[in-house]
Amino acid sequence: MLSPRITVVGSANIDLVARCERLPQAGETVGDAVFTRVPGGKGANQAVAAARLGAQVRFVGRVGSGPDDDLVLRSLKQEGVDVGGVVVDEGEGGVALILVDAGGENVIVVAPGANARLAPEDVDLGDDDAVIAQQEIPAEAIAAAARGARFFCLNAAPARARLELEPDLLVVNRYEYERVGPYAGLVALTLGAEGAVLLEGGTVLARATPPPIEAVDGTAAGDAFCAALVLALITGRERGEALRWACAAGALAASRPGAQPSLPAAAEVDAILKR
Repeated sequence: MLSPRITVVGSANIDLVARCERLPQAGETVGDAVFTRVPGGKGANQAVAAARLGAQVRFVGRVGSGPDDDLVLRSLKQEGVDVGGVVVDEGEGGVALILVDAGGENVIVVAPGANARLAPEDVDLGDDDAVIAQQEIPAEAIAAAARGARFFCLNAAPARARLELEPDLLVVNRYEYERVGPYAGLVALTLGAEGAVLLEGGTVLARATPPPIEAVDGTAAGDAFCAALVLALITGRERGEALRWACAAGALAASRPGAQPSLPAAAEVDAILKR
């Protein structure tokens, strides 16, 4: 059986991560942090997540031309992701500044760099089973990704005040859901440690809770969830089962440090659900 094919249209960043005992308050300095530099960006994270979970993945995005951007591309290639749709920009690439506390909570600020220059004409789609996009790229590029997609998933993060299109699947956390407002289509609402809810027309179709884990870093948990849910749905899993599988993928990612280094393989997700 052929693996499902997914195109991810989105951001690729270098993540500058400082792990500290607690997150600082406004105006406060917190010391004794541990610093790492890892490939990230919601789009690249979701591409790696989908590849590790068993899909054939193509990534479409825009990166800079510096050594950090080369690290981002190498990470995608190492996972078998097709980067033929990536445009190398002469300007700066995307950078995410991430603080993570001892309990796994984080705060993130993104300087989009080349991601903000992704244009509709850069978005070259094939005849894949699904297309996933996020909102760390311009709205015009997202609209181009949605056109002609067999199954289009929008992860509406970071949130924008108005939903410009009607995806087949909208993935949001509770804060993004409040900003986006009611959506009549299929919505996956993530609730952190409480799990997730699948809604359609405001009616709850399924609920799932994640397996118990020790939270280490929630940076890419939502990306693992999103990729897993899309993959599960397009391969015909029942919706409740798909939601449970996605919650387990997100929980595994939250139990490990880093963005892309934390993303699980399909066998790991299956194993934790059998415990």
